[in-house]
Amino acid sequence: MFLVSANIDSEPLLGATNVLGKEAYRLRCNWPGQPIPVGLVSQRWVGAVFRLCNCLDTPPEGEMMLTLTEAEVAKLLTWERLIPAMEGALAAFSSGRVIQPLRNMMTIEEGKRYLGVMPAATESEMGAKLVSFYPGNAGTSDPTHFAVIVLFEIDHGRPLAVMEGRLITEMRTAAVSAAVTKLLAPPDSCKLALLGSGVQAKAHLEALRQTFAFDDVRVWSRTPAHARRFAEAHGAKAMDLEDAVRDADIVVTATNSLEPFLRGRWLKPGAHVNAVGSPRPTWRELDDDAMNNILIVDSREAALKESGDVILSNAPIFAEAGELFAGKKSAPRSATTIFKSVGIATEDIVTARLVYKEAIALGQDSKSS
Repeated sequence: MFLVSANIDSEPLLGATNVLGKEAYRLRCNWPGQPIPVGLVSQRWVGAVFRLCNCLDTPPEGEMMLTLTEAEVAKLLTWERLIPAMEGALAAFSSGRVIQPLRNMMTIEEGKRYLGVMPAATESEMGAKLVSFYPGNAGTSDPTHFAVIVLFEIDHGRPLAVMEGRLITEMRTAAVSAAVTKLLAPPDSCKLALLGSGVQAKAHLEALRQTFAFDDVRVWSRTPAHARRFAEAHGAKAMDLEDAVRDADIVVTATNSLEPFLRGRWLKPGAHVNAVGSPRPTWRELDDDAMNNILIVDSREAALKESGDVILSNAPIFAEAGELFAGKKSAPRSATTIFKSVGIATEDIVTARLVYKEAIALGQDSKSS
């Protein structure tokens, strides 16, 4: 469908934006003296107008603001492009090339309902994400996170796009983990343990498979039925917690646990853990033994403010992920490593820019064809 607005002056403008994942157009028509219908019209109707006017044009970047739904974002965002984009985003962040305050989390109801504000400005884009975090939605038809991202052009402040941010949050979190894991885990890692069976478990399985060929995928959930359902859908094995972790090369924790459940004594030497859940300063997924390994974070400042795993364990931070990507620090692959990810705004804004540029590029391809 197209959203059509009209001006019935001597040279009215019919603005039609199609962002169905592959096209982004501006339709300009000279239709003097006649009113133009206003409202939602079908693609066939706009096609007929185009044939009459013979004036379909793709705008230069920044001329119009796109609005992208989750379905449209899904068509434009790929792991192949996202994972290296996250490497670059975090390298820039840790090199001081990003302006980003700490996330502002407004508590609506402690433990149940939160609203976060996450702005950032890089050298080539700026924007902000509004994200609701409702952990009580877990296990229901509603996800625990909803989000909207607004993207701006950096030089003149022109708004470029408004897009649904839930999927971006889901995918960029897993993409960051995949990029870090590629650096820290042995390249022949083949056993994966997913602790949690929600959207992040699925996203991490997809993202990590871009680099690793797993022949043993295990899943655990506090609700065994959820683990079994995930296992059936993704070719994994539902297992008890300790059994899932023992001998795993890579472990992902993606829960909203209030208390630590992953024991460091279960981790094999040289295992790598991506801890992406429990994003509150008093919540934990990993015990002190697990945290007493080489600890990598996405942001020192954010981790020391937001991560209960880091705050309550007093674990020393070895490096930010961006320092690894920038070559400023390195960790031996033989070491047991923990990546504690709280998620930062620059990841969202860089991902949104990636989506926006893809939408514009596909619009230009459609024009040329």
